[in-house]
Amino acid sequence: MTALVVAEHDQQTIKPATLNAVSAAAACGGEVHVLVAGHHAQGAAEQAARIAGVSKVLHADDEALAHALAEPMAAQVLAVASAYSHLVWPATANGKNVAPRVAAKLDVAQLSDITAVHSADTYERPIYAGNAMATVQSSDAVQVITVRTTAFDAAAAEGGSAAVESVAVAQLPQSSRFVRSEAVQSDRPDLTAAKVVVSGGRALGSQEKFEEVVIPLADKLGAAVGASRAAVDAGYAPNDWQVGQTGKIVAPQLYVACGISGAIQHLAGMKDSKVIVAINKDPEAPIFGVADYGLEADLFEAVPELTNRL
Repeated sequence: MTALVVAEHDQQTIKPATLNAVSAAAACGGEVHVLVAGHHAQGAAEQAARIAGVSKVLHADDEALAHALAEPMAAQVLAVASAYSHLVWPATANGKNVAPRVAAKLDVAQLSDITAVHSADTYERPIYAGNAMATVQSSDAVQVITVRTTAFDAAAAEGGSAAVESVAVAQLPQSSRFVRSEAVQSDRPDLTAAKVVVSGGRALGSQEKFEEVVIPLADKLGAAVGASRAAVDAGYAPNDWQVGQTGKIVAPQLYVACGISGAIQHLAGMKDSKVIVAINKDPEAPIFGVADYGLEADLFEAVPELTNRL
């Protein structure tokens, strides 16, 4: 029984989400292999070989794999899938893009967003926006899995000494093509990997107030900035700051919610945070139900004062 983790990388370095997926794959039992599919990605393959617990790295190199498009990536995974009992992705945008295609081609059910591994065929995953946890068992010969990265500790990035094996590139479909990438450059920590997150909600009232109140606190704490869906929909914050079921799932050491009422979809994205601080003037706000520390106060007074005292 061997699991294959499909690595996320930028050709030179392995992205942190892959380390969490490796931990989940190791919990399934057996060996863990990593597939690094890209173009001129030898650096990423060598880094993957140093991940603790990885016994082999498969390296596929082709220009069509450079941008992790679903069609060529799925074809490459399918070319090696017969050797594996588990195919594992982090439940990121890339993982959610490729894994369903692989599952469909293999005619198996996908096991999405797992948060725990009970055995080689039994897993736990959230349902109803995280309000209930389901234990699911699969009888499929190949388990196609996406992993909620916040639920698993990251494997050590150093300590392994796996062999890197070049694999033949599959017949890759040309049904889609990469046009361009528009990446937001920021000096802040990545939202999904940050140890501290400061989020703002609709109560801030405008983009100007969001920047005036939330950003200084985040700067003082060295935090990533998040937002509720309501704040994003209102134009107070960009889409890539959205935390929640339809945004990003985070589990930092400290999560500060400013003016966020705590709708179910938002709580699903942050309630696993280690310490939650809520600032809201509504004592009945659902966010107080999951908060470790709650401050019933006007955020326009409380947050600047907190920032000044730090």
